[in-house]
Amino acid sequence: MLVTGGTGYVGRRLVRALVRRDHRVRVLARPESVASVADGAQPVIGNALDVRSFTAALRPGDTIVHLVGTPHPSPAKAAEFQRVDLPSIKAAIAAATTAAAAHLVYVSVAHPAPVMKAYVDARRAGEQAIADARLTATVLRPWYVLGPGHWWPIVLLPMYGLAWATPSMRDGAQRLGLVTLRQMVDALVSAVEHPPAPRTTRVVEVPEIRRGLSASIAV
Repeated sequence: MLVTGGTGYVGRRLVRALVRRDHRVRVLARPESVASVADGAQPVIGNALDVRSFTAALRPGDTIVHLVGTPHPSPAKAAEFQRVDLPSIKAAIAAATTAAAAHLVYVSVAHPAPVMKAYVDARRAGEQAIADARLTATVLRPWYVLGPGHWWPIVLLPMYGLAWATPSMRDGAQRLGLVTLRQMVDALVSAVEHPPAPRTTRVVEVPEIRRGLSASIAV
């Protein structure tokens, strides 16, 4: 199994969880990040924007978990989404196709969300590229993942409560709801261990991330 972004906010916790469950994990990391790769995982030095790095790190039948993205995304980082987020998933797709990977797990984002249009557009394009390649894939669409250093959206809870109480706003409140870091890691582990049918893309929205993947849908 290959994890990209495995030294990041979600990635570090995910790699540790996978290692604890006896998965053999390789982490694609830049030289300056190798020291942050979790114990028990094998670091592979490379560049997530370079197809050759992916190809060298992959084995036939691998699962790829793709977590690379611009840190702390905001509307001001539109250029970074096009420079990092989209090219990295396209590199992963190309390598997965060449290496006959078994399953691609991609963390996208909930949409639509007008305030983050550039971010959503880049992630949507990544999803479309996966579909066009006809890969076996799981796409998870969180909105914001609460955890250490990422607690500020708690101040929005009264607004979420109001939205839940308003029928016309309830769907948006569900789709753009908050998930915890534990829920996100659990959903990713479940996605890895329970792939969808071959050549289908399973989409996991916020409500499914919160309660598990049993209600996820194939498209």
